[in-house]
Order: sequence, then C-alpha cells, then structure tokens
Amino acid sequence: MFETLKRLPQTVWLIGLISLVNDAASDMIYPLIPLYLASVLMAGPRTLGLIEGIAEATASLLKLFSGVIVDRTRRTRTWIIFGYGLAGFGRPLIAFVGSWPFLLAIRFADRVGKGLRTSPRDALLAASAGADMRGLAFGLHRAMDNAGAVLGPLVAAMLLGGGMALEDIFLWSVVPAVLCLLLALKIREPEMAAPPAAARAFDWRLGDMPPAFRRYLVIVAIFTLGNSSNMFLLLRAQELGVPQAQVPLLWAAVSAIATLFSTPLSALSDRWGRRRMLLAGYLAYGIFYLALGLIAARGPGLYGLFAFYGLFMAATEGVEKAMVADLAPEARRGTAFGWFNLVTGGMLLPASIIFGWLYESFSAQSAFLLSASCSIIAALLLMTWVKPKQPADCAGSVQNAG
Repeated sequence: MFETLKRLPQTVWLIGLISLVNDAASDMIYPLIPLYLASVLMAGPRTLGLIEGIAEATASLLKLFSGVIVDRTRRTRTWIIFGYGLAGFGRPLIAFVGSWPFLLAIRFADRVGKGLRTSPRDALLAASAGADMRGLAFGLHRAMDNAGAVLGPLVAAMLLGGGMALEDIFLWSVVPAVLCLLLALKIREPEMAAPPAAARAFDWRLGDMPPAFRRYLVIVAIFTLGNSSNMFLLLRAQELGVPQAQVPLLWAAVSAIATLFSTPLSALSDRWGRRRMLLAGYLAYGIFYLALGLIAARGPGLYGLFAFYGLFMAATEGVEKAMVADLAPEARRGTAFGWFNLVTGGMLLPASIIFGWLYESFSAQSAFLLSASCSIIAALLLMTWVKPKQPADCAGSVQNAG
C-alpha cells in the first residue's frame, strides 16, 4: 500500500493537506463558539440552535448546487479557492463580534464556503486519480481531514490552558487561513471532457425513485430531526463541570475515535448488512442522548459517553450514504445523493431550533429526550419499512418492505 501511496498524483496530496489545515483551523474554533456565545455575547441555547441550524443546513443544501455547476462547467479550481477563502478569512472576524446576529453571519459565510467547495473538491479528487487508486485517494483525503479535526481542538486547548483569551484564538486562525489559500492556489485544473448534451439537464424528480428509497428518506428525516448541532453536546459538557480548557480536548477525542473506527465499522456493513449497522447506530445514539440528559455531573461516565458517541459517528456516517447507493438505481445515484443531502440539510435547521428552544425554555433533559425518541422511532421504522432481500442481510442490499 505504501508504494501505491507514493504513486498518488500530487493533486491528491495537495487537496488532503488543504483539508488538514482547514479542518485544524475550523475545529480549533468550533468547540469555542458555545463558550464565546454564553460568556461574551450572553446568548443561550436557543440562539445557538438558530445559528447552527441555519449554518449547517446552508452547507448541506449548497453541496447539491455546486455539484450541478461542476458537472455543467467542468471547472473545479475556482470554487475550491473561493470556498476555502470565504470560510478561512471569515473565522478571525468572530473576535470583533459584539452580538449574536454578526456571529450568525460569519457562521453562515463559513458554511457557504463549505457547501460551494465540497462537491468540486470531490470531483477534482475523482478526476485526478485513476480508477485503480480512487478509493485510496478518497481514503487518504478522509484520513487527513479527520487528522485536522483532532489537531485543531488540541491547539485550542493548549492556547486556553496557556491563558490566551478567546478573541485572540479567533484572530490566530488567520494563519492557517492564509496557508490554506496559498495551497489552494497551487491546484491545477485537470482536463475533463465536456459532458454530452443530455447530461446537462438535471432531473430533480423523486417520484420515480424506488419506494424503499423514499421511505428511507423519511426515516433519515425523522432521525435528523433529533440530530441537532454537536455544539449542544459541548454546551452540556461545560454545564456538567468540564473545565473550559478541556472542552476542545473532549471533542478532539471524539474525532480521534471516529477517525480510527470509521473504516473498519463501515467495512463491517458490507458483511453484516447496512440495515443492521444503522439499527445499531440509531439505537446507540438514543442511548447516548438519554444518558447525557440524565447524567448529573462530570466524571468518568461522562467521558465514556463521549467516547461512545465517537463510535456512533464511525458506525453510521459512511453507512448511511452506502445505503443510498444500495437503494437507488445506478443511473439516478447522483440525484439520490442530492435528495439525501437536501433532506439531512433541511432537517438540521428545525432540529437545532427545537432542541435549543426545549433546552432553554424547559430543561436539558427534555431536549435530550426528544433526540433519543427520534432515533428510536427511526430505528423502528428502519426495521419495519425497509427490509433486506435476504433474511441474513449479509450483503447489505435492501428493497421495499411492501
């Protein structure tokens, strides 16, 4: 494998390095936003839910549109540079924010950048590596991306532990932003043939998709309604007594566990079955949220719960998308993934708003109970609505229950 890694094109390594630097900067800031919102801007969970819901939904929705643009223009470089630049140079501005609407604007710009660059970046990766190395290229990129998600919180914890103010940490994030932009400018556009005229039209229809796929989208929507922003987890950890400097470390640990186990657990679904893996993941999510809502104070149990959450992420993030490919017709898989992103992105906004409203208006327990309930309902529907072709479900292939 090491010899094959050496043969990967320079563009693949360059994109991976860009993602590592960008994610390190992003995840250096990400765990600090709840602290900054509560301690400096004096805003509560309801505001956090609004900000994160709008920001994350925007990114998910724009991934579809940027992918359509790339398919029609066969140009990726401009969107990658613009996307990373918009996000990178927006983050340091948080240091000058005096009220939460300005924080919302910055987070919105950050997620717009993510939405505009993600599909073009993936298209460039696919075009840069041959078919015999494409899986390795995407695997390397994901590994470097996750490495940045671990490095960023560690840097933030070190700076907080050294007494640096939150505003100064935000300002220092301009350094990786500049580095990221310089690296992006080195990207070279590969030669890609123009698509045939028939491929220029984008078919948005969902009605001619298999019933099992449409039912799966309903299940994903219900689960996502309970899957609010992860920032609420960090807010809850802080309320339970986790010191400010340890909050980024906690998220770094979650990212590290997800990095280590994503590949083996996703591969397990090829043998064990997608539905079984998702059932286990959804039930694990429900147990995690129920326990985090009921736990009373910081202790080993809290840190164990966050480690458990990292395993949930590893077991479901890749498998959910693999299920899309299993259920959708091969000729319509692009549209199927577009609808998947639309559903998950669109549901993030109400999920975060409702969670924040329950958290602030009633209690943390009520908010976490709602999320646990949504995951259990989704698991029950997945078990009854979408059934495997074979009783053992060993191939991970599914069809309509009816």
